[in-house]
Amino acid sequence: MVSHEITLKNDRVERIEGADAYAQEGQLTTFFRTDPDRRIIDRWSVRLASFRTSEVLGVRRVEAQGPDEAFLRAAS
Repeated sequence: MVSHEITLKNDRVERIEGADAYAQEGQLTTFFRTDPDRRIIDRWSVRLASFRTSEVLGVRRVEAQGPDEAFLRAAS
C-alpha cells in the first residue's frame, strides 16, 4: 500500500494511508485513492484528505513496509 506524508508549516507531519495520487484543486492539495487498474484521478477516485496548499511545505511518497521490516524496526 502506498501512502504520503506531508509536512505542514507548523512542523506537523500528516500521513495519508492508501493515497496513491494527489492534485491541486483550487486552494487545496487533495490526496486520492485510485482504481488499481486505472492509476489516474477520475470521478471514481476516492478523496482521502485535503490541506490548504499554502500550508504544505513538502510531500513525500512512502511505500508500504512488509511485515518483516516493521518487526525488525520495532525490535531494534
